[in-house]
Amino acid sequence: MTSSDWPVLVGLIGAGIQASRAPAMHEREGRAHGLDYQYRLFDLDVLGVGFDALPELLSQAEQEGFAGLNITHPCKQAVISHLTELSEDARSIGAVNTVVLRDGKRIGHNTDWSGFAESFRHGLPGASLRNVVQLGAGGAGAATAYAVLKLGVEQIAIFDSDQDRAKQLTENLNAQFESGRVTAVSDLESAMTKAEGLIHATPTGMASHPGLPLLATLLRPEMWIAEIVYFPLETELLRVARALGCRTLDGGGMAVFQAAEAFRLFTGIAPDVHRMRRHFDSIL
Repeated sequence: MTSSDWPVLVGLIGAGIQASRAPAMHEREGRAHGLDYQYRLFDLDVLGVGFDALPELLSQAEQEGFAGLNITHPCKQAVISHLTELSEDARSIGAVNTVVLRDGKRIGHNTDWSGFAESFRHGLPGASLRNVVQLGAGGAGAATAYAVLKLGVEQIAIFDSDQDRAKQLTENLNAQFESGRVTAVSDLESAMTKAEGLIHATPTGMASHPGLPLLATLLRPEMWIAEIVYFPLETELLRVARALGCRTLDGGGMAVFQAAEAFRLFTGIAPDVHRMRRHFDSIL
């Protein structure tokens, strides 16, 4: 199959996604490969529906000949029950951010974890992974925790406003990695006193969910802070952390690396990641 003899339709399902840079980034890379590449948004907020509309949206995409869909908050876990297959990583993480539609199958993948891992390697080289706190145990949080466990984190404490969700993710990860490396915590202040790094994996800080995800007084200058939110690229958390002197990692790298792998899954073509990063930066 050559790059010129088929149109590629892809999309993103999620809530509050009008500021997403995914469409421009994917479409520009597609054009660079000579593809007729179209990326559409299925914004639950704009459509006035919840994630219970997933079956209808997936069927619509199939009927219209989509090659695949990206999936974001709040659908990364809810979408799984509507898929026919899961990749090994998606099954291990329990969350999907990329669905390939091919030959009547809906195949779920997770490129968030590898995207975060690559971004972390590039953006925070040498960062201590002895003791880390993570905010968020949803679909994105499952991927980032999985990523740092793959990178060798010794201890990660997971805090979520839904304590049952934090406990469930902890049990899932401890079953796959060395038991005891992951703990669910209800006392965030105590956990932060021992932390050398913080991963933020909730929607707080997005254009549609502004604000800080924790008290600024819990941050210390010697900590590193890794963010997953990328619109805006500088969240309130990163602004406060940088003012303190913390090493920081914005969500842009994860966005680009996960998008590059999704592009490959959708098209079968290896993208130019550096070009995609330049595209991403040019949209700012």
